[in-house]
Amino acid sequence: MELLRVIAVASLIPHPMSETKQLTADQLPRAVRWADGELYLLDQTRLPLETVEEKQETVEQVWESIKQLKVRGAPAIGVAAAYGLLVAMRDKQDLPPDDFIAELKKQADYLDSSRPTAVNLGWAVRRMVAKAASLNAQSTEAIFEALTAEAEAIHEEDRQLCLGMGKHGAPLIEEGMGILTHCNAGALATSELGTALAPMYVAQSRGVNFRVYADETRPLLQGARLTAWELQQSGIDVTLITDNMAAHLMSEGLIDLVITGTDRVAANGDVANKIGTLGVAILAKHFKIPFYVACPSSTVDLDTPSGDNIPIEERDGEEVCHFGHRRTAPEEIKTRNPAFDVTPNELVTGLITEKGIVTAPYGKNLRGMFGDDSTSS
Repeated sequence: MELLRVIAVASLIPHPMSETKQLTADQLPRAVRWADGELYLLDQTRLPLETVEEKQETVEQVWESIKQLKVRGAPAIGVAAAYGLLVAMRDKQDLPPDDFIAELKKQADYLDSSRPTAVNLGWAVRRMVAKAASLNAQSTEAIFEALTAEAEAIHEEDRQLCLGMGKHGAPLIEEGMGILTHCNAGALATSELGTALAPMYVAQSRGVNFRVYADETRPLLQGARLTAWELQQSGIDVTLITDNMAAHLMSEGLIDLVITGTDRVAANGDVANKIGTLGVAILAKHFKIPFYVACPSSTVDLDTPSGDNIPIEERDGEEVCHFGHRRTAPEEIKTRNPAFDVTPNELVTGLITEKGIVTAPYGKNLRGMFGDDSTSS
């Protein structure tokens, strides 16, 4: 049975974008692909040197792919988890409907346990379970068919959310600007254009010239391995820097705007994002540089009052002890390895969403914009 498929690099390279050309999915790398009832994930741990797509045979494999960051980025892992439930349940269609739904809930909890910080994962699997529960009077086969349609709808909605963030955020990018971004919040983290990178792709398609500085994002180098690669392939002017170079570049006047993504936005506008984002926000405040966070409605969590209530994933300390495959720390050294930090809302200039840019007061404005369709519903 085929497990791995090496993708032709040319198929992942976006075509040059003109002012009138519509951005489409086949112009950008696809982190998640569902085809003929099978789930394929681009193994991002092997980028940028190898582009390998991995067929997901079992729900345990999907769980491991999310945990090991083969698929990562809040929107992408939500989509992957929705399809992962189909992988888990496709051989259980002989169960009675009530037993099928009970097993679906069990598998949803299992997938949700893979990573705690990104709210999209739990949001997606809860939506799938709710869909099944609403159809419990139908046959199991009909429920599974409806779940397949629901997962595909989640995938398509994410594409549209990306485009919406791109259109609303693109006017922030002016000719000749220098933009700093942290971690990867592009096509590799979503279903199409990304969150933080979506405004850049749209601005590029409109003929705006700008440059991007990508933090390498220690310890797993998502900025170096993923963002730098993705932007380079797109033809955007990108420069890779280490995380501790950001302050120096800001002091030289090279950074005019910061745009990052986020894995969860609390009800008060606090944002959790890849570790190091808080430091970037503090620096931006010091140098009076606008700091924007791009987030779809699926990442807004009105049930979490503030950043203090967001669970922070602590990963294996061995990640801190290595650079690539080379050990760079003493054996048995004590480590800390939080994968995320929380940036308080007072450091955020605005939240770029598919409906528009949200500014302070965040508690009031987020609830006014997303009270009926965020993750709290």
